[in-house]
Amino acid sequence: IVALALDLVWGYAGLLSLGHGLFFALGGYAMGMYLMRESAGDGLPAFMSFLAWTELPWYWYGTSSFLWAMCLVVLAPGLLAFVFGFFAFRSRIKGVYFSIMTQALTFAGMLLFFRNETGFGGNNGFTGFTRILGFDITAPATRAALFLATVLLLAGSLLLGWQLARSKFGRVLTALRDAENRLMFCGYDPRGYKLFIWTLSAVLCGLAGALYVPQVGIINPSEMAPTQSIEAAVWVALGGRGTLIGPILGAGIVNGMKSWFTVAFPEYWLFALGALFIVVTLYLPKGVIGLLRRRGEQ
Repeated sequence: IVALALDLVWGYAGLLSLGHGLFFALGGYAMGMYLMRESAGDGLPAFMSFLAWTELPWYWYGTSSFLWAMCLVVLAPGLLAFVFGFFAFRSRIKGVYFSIMTQALTFAGMLLFFRNETGFGGNNGFTGFTRILGFDITAPATRAALFLATVLLLAGSLLLGWQLARSKFGRVLTALRDAENRLMFCGYDPRGYKLFIWTLSAVLCGLAGALYVPQVGIINPSEMAPTQSIEAAVWVALGGRGTLIGPILGAGIVNGMKSWFTVAFPEYWLFALGALFIVVTLYLPKGVIGLLRRRGEQ
């Protein structure tokens, strides 16, 4: 889902984001706040008791409600992306400068969430979840329901992306990617289009993070590390930008390689990831999907 969200802004609008890990983590933290309250019952979350806190911070109020937590899942990454995008696009920041700014944003978020006094568990983050909506979070039926919800969100995201790509809005996005100046000369203001797809992409990442946390059982600031966002960019580049299916395929290939490398040669994984990105950029500009299409035409 994160790969698909990044493809909407990079593959279609030409905006390479190296900070989507921040939006993913914000959605995860919003869900984690609810899960921590659910596990703690009427008391404070365990890490707050350990730090000798006596009351909840104001921004934790209402997080015992699942509906409010889901609102936070959407609002936290969505509002941050909207505010950041509004000023970035109004200032006509694009290209490598935009990518650097997104990476700086996610790095700043990681440093903030690492601090114990911010009330998000510091280095350890949130873990020890026991229940969700009253159900045992480790029960096979609960895990199956979460997996089904993930599949449905992926399918819905694919359908949304496909509808956008086929619409006039999608054609304007690709024109924006290929020739922004010509688009402006035709009377279009690219800022609104960029801001909409950028915010939508952030919200999809937040929803993905919210589903990730109860299934994995932990969320901490490492999800905001710049390497996580760079890895997502590799997924999209390897699979094929602007293809919707390609990034999902790329995510599967890269994560399969990661599972093998981190067991066989853990210290070389980041080198292999960097080499993979260089090879794809030089020899597979359209990714695996482009290679398959070229062979199919032959």
